[in-house]
Amino acid sequence: MKRQKSREIAMELLFGMALSKNSYEETIENFVEDYGMDLTTIDLDYVKEAVKVVNDNLSKIDEIITESLVNWKLDRISKVNLTILRLAVAEMLYVEDVPEKVAINEAIELTKKYSDEKSVSFINGVLDKAFKSI
Repeated sequence: MKRQKSREIAMELLFGMALSKNSYEETIENFVEDYGMDLTTIDLDYVKEAVKVVNDNLSKIDEIITESLVNWKLDRISKVNLTILRLAVAEMLYVEDVPEKVAINEAIELTKKYSDEKSVSFINGVLDKAFKSI
């Protein structure tokens, strides 16, 4: 449960970064200062790692997503769905202790919570194709 909540926070921070254009450092600093709950309720190391990995490898992650799209362009994907895709691909590529299937499943759960029903099959399809190419 701790990792699931941490993943959700990482996704929210990445989404905020996409909108605000804040740096990784500013985003993490603001989060730690403003987080209303006890930081021991989440895996802060995971949150930092996930956000940093996406931030540092964005072009490679977007390249994999682009190659996995069928009749879609990256700029047509909603910001929420794109953020979920980026986090999942980053986990598959760079986060050692997250199995690829878990990354996909967790991305689907985030999509159910933050997006619409149509997006669930879209996210699943893109990530399944990305997984096969990784």
